[in-house]
Amino acid sequence: MGRTSNAREKILTAARSLIEQRGYSALGTAEICKAAGVPKGSFYYFFESKEALALAVLDEQWAAQRGDWTRALRGDADPLQRLRRLFEETEAAQRAGQQSCGTVSGCMFGNLTLEMSNQTEAIRARLQEIFDAQVAMVEEVVADAHERGEVTVGDPHEAARSVVAQLEGQVLFAKLYNDTQRLSVLWRNCLAILGAREPETAASAG
Repeated sequence: MGRTSNAREKILTAARSLIEQRGYSALGTAEICKAAGVPKGSFYYFFESKEALALAVLDEQWAAQRGDWTRALRGDADPLQRLRRLFEETEAAQRAGQQSCGTVSGCMFGNLTLEMSNQTEAIRARLQEIFDAQVAMVEEVVADAHERGEVTVGDPHEAARSVVAQLEGQVLFAKLYNDTQRLSVLWRNCLAILGAREPETAASAG
């Protein structure tokens, strides 16, 4: 058939890059295939629709990000230090993206939530699953810190939701103003949300 799994990966890579640069709705399949360097027929061989492609892009992006979040949030460090590491790595990733393409790309999940969540229920549901998974990962760390008496929040789940919402909001502002300095408040705001003081070990690290 002349089609290989490599073509699918090329389409996914091209779609992810174009979505990060321009959003999804304005893209056509021909443009995606041209950027991927594959025949247009390959698109419909691997994806039955643009929606199916968007879902595949989301899944691929979350698989990569979940690995990064797992590495940051699960380790031997104290829980608040692990949370701080997540924010520092988020800021570093946005700064690297800005240096690479000249603009802050923001969070793909947040961007697609704003652009597409009211257009298709399948994408809305997938984004909800991803954000729920993020909240669950942060909740584990907040609960650990709560057990140690390091935070004063009464409900670790709602606190985790607020932490993730704060992270998404500041990334959105960084994208809007094309300024990664907007992310410098992430850790300070997180401490305020959790009712915690900055640990001396975290403050002196790095």
